[in-house]
Amino acid sequence: MTAVHNALLAGRKIDAVVIGASAGGIDALLRILPVLPRHFGFSVIVVLHLPDDRDSRLAEVFQQRLAMPVRQADDKMPLEAGSVYFAPPGYHLSIERDFSFSLSQEDPVHFSRPAIDVLMESAADAYGERLAGILLTGASADGAAGMARIAACGGLTVVQDPLDAEIATMPLAAIRLRAPDAVLPVPAIRTLMAAMKEIQ
Repeated sequence: MTAVHNALLAGRKIDAVVIGASAGGIDALLRILPVLPRHFGFSVIVVLHLPDDRDSRLAEVFQQRLAMPVRQADDKMPLEAGSVYFAPPGYHLSIERDFSFSLSQEDPVHFSRPAIDVLMESAADAYGERLAGILLTGASADGAAGMARIAACGGLTVVQDPLDAEIATMPLAAIRLRAPDAVLPVPAIRTLMAAMKEIQ
């Protein structure tokens, strides 16, 4: 674990990691998530902007590349440590105070449903300082408010370096709204995720 990662994780207890991405996000996630060991002790929940009019194969695609169990989140499904969850298309994904998922079809946020802000804000309210939020490449401001809520609740916030992102709009929006704990390129985010195993 590098000095940067040690400083970010020192004294922290993390129960869940929420990740938001849009344009260019699949490539970034494929570079980050496969590093996670099968017995990674946290829940990892991902919102990737998807078209509403087609089924998602993200869970299937990522399960072929990850040691951890991967599934599509469903309404009332309880979160389990050591699993990766993807938001389904056409629904906002929230985390309730009892650490279960809820789905809704409320209006899009930043033209997106699922919206990163919806997941991150609800996760911050549920997990507080025991949450880590990671925002990757994308072409909207979705995720900026969610990352700010995570920070306000004491959680860890990491934004992809805009110079490293395929589309810098989303990382820049988050950085401008509230400075994150770290701004890192994808290789360093991957190392940070692997280092989280050491603080369990």
